Amino acid sequence: MPKQYDFTDGQISKQLIMFSGPIMLTNLLQVSYQFIDSLWVGNLLGTNALGATTISSTVVVTVLSFIIGINNATLTILSQQRGRENDEGLKAYLNAFVVLLTSLAVLIGSAGFLFSGPILEFLNTPDEMLSEAKTYLQINFLGILFLLGYNFIGTVLRAVGDSKTPLKFVMVAALLNTVLDPLFISVFKWGINGAAYATVLSQGTAFLMGVVYTFQKQIVPFTKPSLPKREEVMLILKLGIPSGLQMTVIFAGVTAIMTVVNSFGGPVVAGFGAAQRIDSLITLPALALGTAVNSMAGQNIGAKRWDRVREIAISGAIYNLVIMLVIAALVFVFAEHLTRLFVQEKETVVFGTNYLRIIAFFYPFIGLNFILNGIVRASGAMYQVLVLNILSFWLLRYPLTHISSNLFGQNGIAIGMGVSFIISSMFAFAYFRWGKWRERELFAEEK
Repeated sequence: MPKQYDFTDGQISKQLIMFSGPIMLTNLLQVSYQFIDSLWVGNLLGTNALGATTISSTVVVTVLSFIIGINNATLTILSQQRGRENDEGLKAYLNAFVVLLTSLAVLIGSAGFLFSGPILEFLNTPDEMLSEAKTYLQINFLGILFLLGYNFIGTVLRAVGDSKTPLKFVMVAALLNTVLDPLFISVFKWGINGAAYATVLSQGTAFLMGVVYTFQKQIVPFTKPSLPKREEVMLILKLGIPSGLQMTVIFAGVTAIMTVVNSFGGPVVAGFGAAQRIDSLITLPALALGTAVNSMAGQNIGAKRWDRVREIAISGAIYNLVIMLVIAALVFVFAEHLTRLFVQEKETVVFGTNYLRIIAFFYPFIGLNFILNGIVRASGAMYQVLVLNILSFWLLRYPLTHISSNLFGQNGIAIGMGVSFIISSMFAFAYFRWGKWRERELFAEEK
């Protein structure tokens, strides 16, 4: 294993910067991927087609959120095996993940293809969009193996300390999708189906690149798939299910917040939508740091280097504070200009600007949540992080947003959400400081 992929030795602050940077760029490309897709469809096919892709993408994102959650379990198990320098354990769990995730992809793809229509009808998809949305969603479900596959390979490489290579795969997918979208939609006259085929082909190319790279470089010890052991399957499910539910809880929590926003009418809804697009970019550094500390802490927990785990947490918290405060200051100054990138109506711009200026200086607290939960997750304490997320979104964020909006009107949306960031970070710190996550032993049976 190359030395640069070993986080159990060396200067932590430097490693954290070098490792989290490519992860942040990868996340940025994935956000831009969806943005460019919507841009081509909206301009070349019109409003109905854009609406159809937006609704279908909501379903895909929900599925992807669960897959990302399972990949967090992948990151924890494999990074600990890497830290323990257990090559046989790494091979065994890689094989188990490949078998289980391939089975899951086939199951999700088949069910999604068959039930695309009922799913869209359940979401109250307008009749004029239903047909296009259905075919777009079915094509995406047929390619779900590629989406799951290249995300999995990227997670595996990060678990062993390589965050640069997954960036290359996503970069190729994003560039290819940018070129293929107008070609398939407009030149080949495939319409909305062309956008779906472009997405699947781009993801398939990234997946094949990942497969070829991992077998050629042999950084990751993939083997011919075989039936995994029962204890391997049980550990993956024990960590993977609550980890997947974490992301589902977050997604459902965001949907619940929309019920509060919707009560203020169209301009506020549009302004909140614009602000959320900006939010998705602003939180990328914190998300990247959370993923980075998960992998780095996982290796050191596996190696029993608890002194370094503590140092990783401190470095991550400091970097988060500095980066998010700088971003907050920029957002506060340029809030109106950022909002106007998406909307122009005066009332909508006023709400979006006020929302961003209020929420801006609460960003360090949500970033601290990512850092602390990433460290705890690295130990395998997935159920505990699930409980913290339920607490954050359902017992704090939704009620506080509802109460605050009743007290302060539309500006209360940002105030309630911001206060929930502070309180949930306090709970996350309390569990990090006094919880029993350090007592977790994932591979006790190997002693």
